[in-house]
Amino acid sequence: MKTLIGGAVAAVLGLIGLSVWFGEFLQLLAGAIPVTLLLGGGLALYLGFDELKDSWKKDDGAVDAADDDTDNYKQEIDELKKEIETLKTEK
Repeated sequence: MKTLIGGAVAAVLGLIGLSVWFGEFLQLLAGAIPVTLLLGGGLALYLGFDELKDSWKKDDGAVDAADDDTDNYKQEIDELKKEIETLKTEK
């Protein structure tokens, strides 16, 4: 209940503050949008370059290693299933 009342009070105060300082809010927004776009674009460039680098590294050998890992995981899953079945039968 305290959270609901506190949230309502904060929303009303925020609305009053926004109406009183609307010009300053727009000025802040005008300054924040270019910075946000710049940082978001830089992050997208970094992630795109990193993905491109990963695609350059891939070769046929990497696919074979992934197949070996898959077989190992399947064996481990089978062993765990057998262990679960033995534990169920012990009860």
